[in-house]
Amino acid sequence: MPKLTDEYVVLISKTAIEAYEDHKKQQEKKRHDRRLRNIKLLLRNYRFFVKHCKDIKLEIDDINEEIELAFLDSDEFKLESIKRSKEKTLVMVRYIDKMLAVYKVMCEQSGDPEEIRRYQTIYQFYISDTKMTAEEVAAGHSVHKRTVYKDIDNACKTLAVLMFGVEGVKFS
Repeated sequence: MPKLTDEYVVLISKTAIEAYEDHKKQQEKKRHDRRLRNIKLLLRNYRFFVKHCKDIKLEIDDINEEIELAFLDSDEFKLESIKRSKEKTLVMVRYIDKMLAVYKVMCEQSGDPEEIRRYQTIYQFYISDTKMTAEEVAAGHSVHKRTVYKDIDNACKTLAVLMFGVEGVKFS
């Protein structure tokens, strides 16, 4: 086997390090993109979650009673799973509500009309009882429809940091 010169070893090492660092950057970008996608997915499904949680306390109480009656029947485990799922949904909705309230206060305290519009856009598009289209939101704020989507993207970046902490930050 031919022996590598010191120059080749240095060149191979540098290339390997660069490839590794590029791979690390790509993985971090994917993680960050996934968090933004997760925020949008949570917001997109928010109304369904809220509807699901409307009478959840009563449903959980009913499930608890059924579990007591089922004792060690195989249905008990299915009921426990359903109960845990309902409880997780309730916790998530409460957490989203708290983070949206924090975001609203941040936007209002900034005094920046764009920040305030971003919160209102998120609220109107995803949260309010009456769902609005991008065109309706745009008309209400006298902006182009594309601005609505840019506002949503920017708001989701801030919400990612609020919801995921430092994990929601994209480092350059």
